[in-house]
Amino acid sequence: MDSRTGKDVWAAGKLYEPYVGRWSRLVARGFLDWLAMPPGKDWLDVGCGTGALSQTLVERCGPASVTGVDPSAAFIEHAKAHVQGPVRFLVGDAQSLPLDAGCADAAVSGLVLNFVPKPQVAVEEMARVVRPGGIVAAYVWDYAGRMELMRYFWDAAVELDPAASALDEGLRFPLCRPAPLAELFAGTGLQRVDGREIEVPTRFRDFDDYWSPFLGGQGPAPGYAMSLDEQRRAELRELIRSRLPVAADGSINLVARAWAVRGTVQRGESGIGAKHRSRTS
Repeated sequence: MDSRTGKDVWAAGKLYEPYVGRWSRLVARGFLDWLAMPPGKDWLDVGCGTGALSQTLVERCGPASVTGVDPSAAFIEHAKAHVQGPVRFLVGDAQSLPLDAGCADAAVSGLVLNFVPKPQVAVEEMARVVRPGGIVAAYVWDYAGRMELMRYFWDAAVELDPAASALDEGLRFPLCRPAPLAELFAGTGLQRVDGREIEVPTRFRDFDDYWSPFLGGQGPAPGYAMSLDEQRRAELRELIRSRLPVAADGSINLVARAWAVRGTVQRGESGIGAKHRSRTS
């Protein structure tokens, strides 16, 4: 969180990767296996960030094409430099995608919808660019429950500074639960909406491997950590250290859970896509 603007900071791919990117890649595998799309399809990755989901698409789904869109120019440059295959990356807003209607077979979004000011508009946009019968799907962290690396952080932060609760994603993002996600997708007119949980292990070599990514300033928790003075940050660090389940070899084994949701596009002249004009890339 930038103390000057009050906005979450997403700007440096190299700093984001050790914080969340490495775990997002694990979740992406289970997410794409669940979607079970055949090869040769055109995919859109909305809020592609550093390209974790796009890269997993290329590796596991045999796509004809992948288009990644993200508002962060720095993340887009990182993705262009690190993701190979039939991919292109564009700077753009999830709420106004720079793409024509019906250009993709599937539109997916990883760890993004809760950060979009108007998530319903973003889902409508995803549906607009997907062909009839195609899939719109997303996943978000279970911030309030088993996204444990963040829960240990925020539980300690709020104990030391009750005002930090205003930044805790578990409280800020009520969307990140199964029922609200399903309601969001069904409310935009998507059909056959269903969801599931995806859990992945998050193993840290030692405490430094856990703590160092919080010093990168990318996202709400690291942004809060870096807003503290050195003494308060050290107090937070040591409280978290005292509570983490450290194994005999110094490693820390946690779990990251995400909630996933998907729906099918069925549209005609009066369907989802008809409400939105085409946009040219």
